[in-house]
Amino acid sequence: MNDAMDLRARNRQATQEAIGHAALRLAIEQGPHGLALVRVHDIATAAGVSPRTYNNYFSSKEEAICSFQAGQSKRVGEALHARPAGEPLDQAIIAAVIELYTDPEPDKAGLRMIMSTPELEGEALKAFTMAEGPLTEAIAARTGTDPGRDLFPAVTAAAVAGAIRVAGRHWLLPGNTESFAAILRRALSCVVPGR
Repeated sequence: MNDAMDLRARNRQATQEAIGHAALRLAIEQGPHGLALVRVHDIATAAGVSPRTYNNYFSSKEEAICSFQAGQSKRVGEALHARPAGEPLDQAIIAAVIELYTDPEPDKAGLRMIMSTPELEGEALKAFTMAEGPLTEAIAARTGTDPGRDLFPAVTAAAVAGAIRVAGRHWLLPGNTESFAAILRRALSCVVPGR
């Protein structure tokens, strides 16, 4: 029974990822106004699913296009929990976030479209904000603090989410040749104190 549930969860995730990748690819292919030109039917066809299946996973094109960021955000707490217990908090957060957000490195064209389209940027902001809850819990667990009483876990999680966004914007600047990992490391180092 557990294997069947795992298989269903993996199939569901694969379908969701296929739809999200198709939505982003089609929007990029359409150019600067790609979001307005892409239709749900086109996304569903490109992902190999029916429009009804698409609607079971996403309520908007914006949500589908930003689904990769949302998926990463949901996993950031798990990534921190997976770090060695004795690793200092600042090093653990930086390593977890860099591994999660740079393997693979973001698609520059996709990130540029998301950051330059107000509707997509708003959806991406929601996705980054989703990281705060799981990351708060993981930070609290590592530091032995109570997030209901101590502001440190929640403030640190919010600062980390903000640093990821700022790193993305900086990475997209014209003429930038640094890797996203290098920029992300610098941005996180600004906000993650040793503890």
